[in-house]
Amino acid sequence: MQMSSVSNHLADLRELGIENASNVYYQLSPEKLVKQTVERNQGVLSDTGALAVNTGEFTGRSPKDKFIVKDDITTDSVNWNDFNLPFTTENFDRLYRKVTAYFSGKDVWVRDCFACADNNYRMGVRVITELPWSSLFAYNMFLRPTEEELEEMHSDWTVIQAPGFLADPAVDGTRQSNFAVVSFTKKVILIGGTAYTGEIKKGIFTVLNYILPHNKHVLSMHCSANQGAAGDTAIFFGLSGTGKTTLSADPNRKLIGDDEHGWTDTGVFNFEGGCYAKCIDLSAEKEPEIFQAVRPGALLENVTFFPGTNTVNYADKSITENTRVSYPLTYIPNALEPSVGAVPKNIFFLTADAYGVLPPISRLTTGQAMYQFISGYTAKVAGTEAGVTEPKSTFSACFGAPFLPLHPAEYARMLGEKMRKNQVNVWLINTGWTGGPYGTGSRIKLAYTRAMIAAAIDGKLDNAKYRNTPVFGLAIPEICPGVPADILDPRNTWADKNEYDAKAANLASQFIRNFEKYADAADQEILGAAPKI
Repeated sequence: MQMSSVSNHLADLRELGIENASNVYYQLSPEKLVKQTVERNQGVLSDTGALAVNTGEFTGRSPKDKFIVKDDITTDSVNWNDFNLPFTTENFDRLYRKVTAYFSGKDVWVRDCFACADNNYRMGVRVITELPWSSLFAYNMFLRPTEEELEEMHSDWTVIQAPGFLADPAVDGTRQSNFAVVSFTKKVILIGGTAYTGEIKKGIFTVLNYILPHNKHVLSMHCSANQGAAGDTAIFFGLSGTGKTTLSADPNRKLIGDDEHGWTDTGVFNFEGGCYAKCIDLSAEKEPEIFQAVRPGALLENVTFFPGTNTVNYADKSITENTRVSYPLTYIPNALEPSVGAVPKNIFFLTADAYGVLPPISRLTTGQAMYQFISGYTAKVAGTEAGVTEPKSTFSACFGAPFLPLHPAEYARMLGEKMRKNQVNVWLINTGWTGGPYGTGSRIKLAYTRAMIAAAIDGKLDNAKYRNTPVFGLAIPEICPGVPADILDPRNTWADKNEYDAKAANLASQFIRNFEKYADAADQEILGAAPKI
């Protein structure tokens, strides 16, 4: 077993059941991890110096194969559902022994890192992988300890990722050969059968979504966040494809983080030390900060190159539309360090409404904010899935249902308390379509969306005149600096007003049906914010 020069920091892997590993590589630099990946023919360098890899069969998370061990800690506290699937202690112990035994005779990469930028909530994480580029992902995405911090470091949680290990569903209790299993008692996340690195990141996010609200009274959030020159914080909720990463990367504001945060009594802090940005159709014009971050040390996943070159073809979705790039937060020139901001003044709920019904910006009451938060709405465009010819609605509670071990009402209750206490402005932003649904209307220009968000943050909409839309009852401003007034009311942008009304009623009915499963846990203020047909 070859050990690094800092091997004294490495706890004996035999305590974890990993014995007879061929080589153990501890805390390697990005340069060495990239070199190992290329030498092992597991990746290639793009012309920008970023490492490009293919994650194999799985190019995204597999929610139906994510489990939580059901034991004394979780039985009565976890919200068991289609995302939080129970796993027995016996099956976990058996699978754990198999996975750790699998590493015998293989090279192993070990990385110690932190989650949570606020030192009051910092958590030590040890990531053990069988691929060097998986360790690079952990380096990019988690907080990187100094040499001095390594000396004192204690790992609270361990992630073991073995993409080459395939479970036997009949014996191991999994659905198929791939799996991600969280044990809150053992403080271990087991990942097997998939090389998609997002499982590592979202495994720890799931853990924090349980620990922080349940044990620490901190609201965990699937959101991005940034801070203005005056120290004002804005947070952005939104499902994939709504612009959460893009809109938080504002050259005029400091980036706190692009995906995962906690809200304490005193402020907001990032869980991570990096960004995991979608890069489909990435360009220097649309997203300059992200585009410039694709450089040495960055990890590109499932992209292709233009023929005969090492230049990434960001428009190509032949492998997956979920092409990704991970990089340290420091690659964003205006990143805030440490990643801790003040209590937010503005909250933005982002939705890419492919029906063209919702206004591009509207101000929400507290009840509406809670209703929209629990609903977590966006709509995918037609053609992204086989057989889909109409936009397809997606409702994901709290804009992150697959990662929430607790009941959505618990997160919503905490958000409502913090909104009232801090008198936060909440805005619903439609980054989707106007003038008709996808296929008829047009996508709202990014420049207009940025102008609306800037106006809200700068207080330019505080004293504007508002009028309420029918059906959804959303307050829309009559004017907004930098935005044509005729697009602010979505009904006015449709040639056929009757068609708009019918589409709005249809979407409202979808909201109402989706909310039925949460109605028992909602108070009258929230229920009263439902759309009216």
